[in-house]
Amino acid sequence: MAQKQWYKGAVIYQVYPRSFQDTNGDGIGDIKGIIDRIDYIKSLGVDAIWVSPFFKSPMKDFGYDISDYRDIDPIFGNLDDFDELIAQAHERNIKIIIDQVLSHTSDQHQWFLDSREDKNNDKADWYVWADAKPDGTQPNNWLSIFGGPAWQWEPRRGQYYLHNFFAEQPDLNFHNPEVRKAVLDNVEFWLKKGVDGFRLDAINFCYHDALLRDNPAKPPEKRQGRGFSEDNPYAFQYHYYNNTQPENLSFMQDIRALLNKYPGTVALGEISSEDSLATMAEYTSGGDKLHMGYSFELLTNDYSAEYIRNTVSTLEERMTEGWPCWAFSNHDVERVASRWSKGDNINPDQCKMLTALLASLRGSVCMYQGEELGLGEAEVAFEDLQDPYGITFWPNFKGRDGCRTPMPWDASDIEQAGFSTTKPWLPVGEQHKAVAVSAQDDDNNSILNAYREFMAWRKAKDVLLEGSIEFINTDEPVLAFYRSLNSTKMLCVFNLSAQRAEFTTTDVITQQHNELSHHTAELTDNTVTLPGFGCFYATLS
Repeated sequence: MAQKQWYKGAVIYQVYPRSFQDTNGDGIGDIKGIIDRIDYIKSLGVDAIWVSPFFKSPMKDFGYDISDYRDIDPIFGNLDDFDELIAQAHERNIKIIIDQVLSHTSDQHQWFLDSREDKNNDKADWYVWADAKPDGTQPNNWLSIFGGPAWQWEPRRGQYYLHNFFAEQPDLNFHNPEVRKAVLDNVEFWLKKGVDGFRLDAINFCYHDALLRDNPAKPPEKRQGRGFSEDNPYAFQYHYYNNTQPENLSFMQDIRALLNKYPGTVALGEISSEDSLATMAEYTSGGDKLHMGYSFELLTNDYSAEYIRNTVSTLEERMTEGWPCWAFSNHDVERVASRWSKGDNINPDQCKMLTALLASLRGSVCMYQGEELGLGEAEVAFEDLQDPYGITFWPNFKGRDGCRTPMPWDASDIEQAGFSTTKPWLPVGEQHKAVAVSAQDDDNNSILNAYREFMAWRKAKDVLLEGSIEFINTDEPVLAFYRSLNSTKMLCVFNLSAQRAEFTTTDVITQQHNELSHHTAELTDNTVTLPGFGCFYATLS
């Protein structure tokens, strides 16, 4: 029998280190803070920790602009701290996955400082440089995700350079084989240190169209972006040429070949393209590319059974070889407890249901820190904003700070909620203090303990970890599907509304799983009655 691959069905807990736990009193979380809280993470029953970037950086995009891929920014600690984190995690049978931001660097990276000097140095072709048009304007119409043209003039070279993100994040030129080799060498540095895998940021952005062809315009009715506001001009184009190029597939194979030298390590790719589900399937196909892919498809405002069913079913049809990974929240979007409450107050029962739903889909799961507490989006005053994206688009779009505020640990600390001993880099959400870990730890009915209970229950259900999925056509607000593995078949039903709902089944139920304290659905004859935000699980004959 083939050995089970650990990442299949794994729950991956995302730590945003700036906001997790501050141990040195500078108002910014650090690696030692993750170590100090590792027993808490263990108590959640997760399989891996994804640590967002902690590398040396000017922090123009809070670590996603890297100036040294092989060192740790002093605000987070040092390499010895990271070694200790790996040791402490592995001692508890927790894997460590780290971000790798490969498509671009900081403009303070030595490679770029060399490349920008002239057109003849040994790094001259390591970034995407292009001449101005005869009238001095940008080489083409490509746009930055964060607003405005994707080209920045560099007077030293007398050329423009490409930046798909902030101007301080110049894009590497992956058409240059030396760049590919150098990037993979940096990845291997962390493999040698013992990491268990990588979350590959914006991995479909590594290659650009070598001919620099213009992107075509997108009609207004199609301007529905993933992960950016609709008033951002980025949504005005089909992004056919500035990312997701065919050459990128061979680079995915290079990454996989490297990981194969370190058995048990995995690659999870973040993918945002014109058809992200198709790209996820392509990038995980053949067993020689990424192990997993995830996208922004369930990080949207659409919270309907039809949308979730169609999104997951579409990926299932396309991804016949790879393995999906799903998320409802991360560090780039409004927290799901607010986003899917439709402006109402956060409902603890909905939070409990969403955890169960996400962890019942086929695939692995990324859970963002605080999701287990039911944290909603924090209100951050304009004068407290740190995210340049939010500052630029205020007030129509408030940026990403509202989902990045510090983790609340201690409800009795009315100032910083146990995160720090000083004013933190972002204010602690006022509404978060009442639902801090200390306030939920000993409450059997809390969102936190429902999370722990469900994850422990799920871990013993192989059908939920690796089984296939088949959706049932249901009317709103009910979402229902089967999970099947070998001779085991489980029925999973969810009420996405706060009102009572019913689901009728003709299946022969051999066991109703009512051992979960927060699942109170009732079965009478062939009818399942679900309370608001209720869940129902049953094993079928």
